[in-house]
Amino acid sequence: MEQKLFGIPLINQADFFELLIRFSFNMIFVLLIVRFLYYGITKRKDYLFTYILISTIVFLLCFLLSSVKMQIGFALGLFAIFGIIRYRTSQMPIKEMTYLFLVIGISVINALANKKVSYAELLFTNLAIYFITFILEKLWLLRHESHKIIRYDNIDLVKPEKYEELKADLEKRTGLAINRIEIGDINFLSDSAIIQIYYFEKDSGINQLAENSKGGDD
Repeated sequence: MEQKLFGIPLINQADFFELLIRFSFNMIFVLLIVRFLYYGITKRKDYLFTYILISTIVFLLCFLLSSVKMQIGFALGLFAIFGIIRYRTSQMPIKEMTYLFLVIGISVINALANKKVSYAELLFTNLAIYFITFILEKLWLLRHESHKIIRYDNIDLVKPEKYEELKADLEKRTGLAINRIEIGDINFLSDSAIIQIYYFEKDSGINQLAENSKGGDD
């Protein structure tokens, strides 16, 4: 006899094992993408943490609520919350945003695929997403553009007409072959500016990405 607590079954073996299998399946492909592809190139632990947790929450949310009859207003309100969430501390780069969409999409697919979708089709879908990402990262996009955020102390050079002088000074100080420069906040009280420099790893002889400085959050 099925045991219940407050009218809720303590365990439904069929549903529970399906949850375990699907969750493990989803986590394997998410880790392949964000741990071995994304993190292997960028070394960004902050986004690695974000991607894994968002994937876990989205998968469990979709899986557990897929069998619940929700009112249309509640369902729209739930997904509207996800639509307005944004990262307020810094602008999220387009590549990181793409990986975020990727892990959310995979989690939704793996959670909501019904019995009309075979495991072979599900496996093919996940493998296709992984290998396309792998080809783009490892084979086609051979030169990866890295970036650093620097607090710069010579604001006299932070002018459009002195771009080449600014670039030469930054290359001399950092030892990097700079590809492009973006000027952020300028503080005339402290005679400093927040500058983001972009460079290709292979051109600069660097094998590891430096993580973003938190100086721009002051």
